Amino acid sequence: MSKEHEKYLKDLKNNKIKLRVTRILILVIFIALWEIAGDLKWIDPFLTSTPSRMCKSLVAFYNDGTLLSHIWITCYETILGFTLGTVFGTLIAVILWWCPFGSKVLEPYLVVLNALPKVALAPIIIFWVGNGMTAIIVIALLISIVTTIISVLSGFNEIDKDKIMLMKTFRASKLQILKHLVFPYSVPVLISALKINVGLSWVGVIMGEFLVARKGLGFLIVYGGQIAQLDMVMMSIVILSVIAFLMYEIVAFAQKLLIKNKSFEK
Repeated sequence: MSKEHEKYLKDLKNNKIKLRVTRILILVIFIALWEIAGDLKWIDPFLTSTPSRMCKSLVAFYNDGTLLSHIWITCYETILGFTLGTVFGTLIAVILWWCPFGSKVLEPYLVVLNALPKVALAPIIIFWVGNGMTAIIVIALLISIVTTIISVLSGFNEIDKDKIMLMKTFRASKLQILKHLVFPYSVPVLISALKINVGLSWVGVIMGEFLVARKGLGFLIVYGGQIAQLDMVMMSIVILSVIAFLMYEIVAFAQKLLIKNKSFEK
């Protein structure tokens, strides 16, 4: 390895460290300023809460033994809605790719469903499947599935037509084309769909919990607002942010592993 290459790798490592340190410093400074502003009454701590007040609320819920239950229920609903939306969305995209005529027929309907605010369907879903966890999961599923279908199908259709024709000249079946060409070349699209679905699933679950839940972080946000306990509201929002970030990082880590394995195979 040349000295220039070593210097490049060292600079690259140092830049990554600087980036992480800067991000942490920004967060620490923000939290410190928030706390100071609340203590000095620059802002109204009743309306905006403060980190220390949120920590007290967190400790109180933990001591009650209810915090982990609320977190678990919301995470369970989100992971299930995320998984079902991704799996069913990808399967439907495969079916539409397999049948181009059906894809063209359904294209305007998919566009309309994607543009439709899913919150408008929530009351209907509650009547259909009941007032409980099932309704929340279905709402999360519907929010993510249409986006998955559109994004994955677009990725499938962007595959080089010449490569498909080449495989057909070698008498490859449609299943072989899908397995050996379409899926491998659409991995970045699938990963992007996963990243999008992380956020959409959280939106669907929280929206559902706003309407029908008696447990979960969404319920705590609504209940805290109703009883004017904004510390509870802010605490729940911060917990949601942390868990959503962790889910996104898990998907990003899986993407890095996948890219690394593909590079190793090459």
